[in-house]
Amino acid sequence: MDRDAKIYVAGHRGLVGTALLRTLRDKGYTNFLTRTHAELDLTNQAAVDAFFAAEKPDYVFLAAAKVGGIHANNTYPAEFIRDNLAIQTNVIHAAYKNNVKRLLFLGSSCIYPKLAPQPMKEEHLLTSELEPTNRPYALAKIAGIEMCWAYNRQYKTQYLAVMPTNLYGPGDNYHPENSHVIPALIRRFHEAKLANAPSVTVWGTGTPRREFLYSEDMADACVYLMTLPDEQFVPLLGYNRNDGLAPLMNIGVGEDMTIRELAETVKSVIGYSGLITFDATKPDGTPRKLMDVGRLNGMGWCAKTPFSLGIKQAYADFLAVSSQSA
Repeated sequence: MDRDAKIYVAGHRGLVGTALLRTLRDKGYTNFLTRTHAELDLTNQAAVDAFFAAEKPDYVFLAAAKVGGIHANNTYPAEFIRDNLAIQTNVIHAAYKNNVKRLLFLGSSCIYPKLAPQPMKEEHLLTSELEPTNRPYALAKIAGIEMCWAYNRQYKTQYLAVMPTNLYGPGDNYHPENSHVIPALIRRFHEAKLANAPSVTVWGTGTPRREFLYSEDMADACVYLMTLPDEQFVPLLGYNRNDGLAPLMNIGVGEDMTIRELAETVKSVIGYSGLITFDATKPDGTPRKLMDVGRLNGMGWCAKTPFSLGIKQAYADFLAVSSQSA
């Protein structure tokens, strides 16, 4: 990927997109295409086609998506499947029509079955039932992987899907209802600390295990993959349908923790002194979601950010965002 290549980062203002832009800039790339949702609605096929025809990006990082936690997935299932299918269909097809050299499609670990063997390998995709609470979102992302695969086989495109584990870090969404677990806990413990509240209630039993990856590490892995030489990149693309392996790569740390351990860590970083209680009437979601990152590690990339340090940096970002909006 030449330093002056024209790079389109779709979803550049989200958690993933902001991390990608920072990492690309740090590595010397300067020629970026970015559009806000107001400037370019990726669910609008005609608008996406016109943008690609006019700008002709060389590389695409497809990080734009409608995302959220359990509450949001349960509340807006129609939007989660409709908007994500539209975004990825429009961008992937426009990339093909305009001869984009490489495209990286960002998915989610929820594509894997609810009861997938642990840790989850890339070949576990579509081997059993999905977790019901986020099935519309997961099916949309699975369709995106299949679309990358189909275009690679039929048109010899170079489209790779990556499945990061649960992400956190600067630029996260701290909405009180529609955020993921780490930003939700950061906000809840911070507000409880300010209010001197005696306890903080966390959804579920606290027993599910989750893996968490700092967003800067995720972005570093994405750029690492997109800049691989052809002899390493092309074998990942699934040109041969008969080998059964989709153009798919897990990105994670290879270790997990319970939600209780997560809550205790966030509590400690924020300095909250009250109690943690668990509301077992709320859904736990998938019992465990640990990525097998053996393929990526074997290619020479490993996550670097210790979890406690990542939480400190995420909390600093939350405080900065809170002070700007105050």
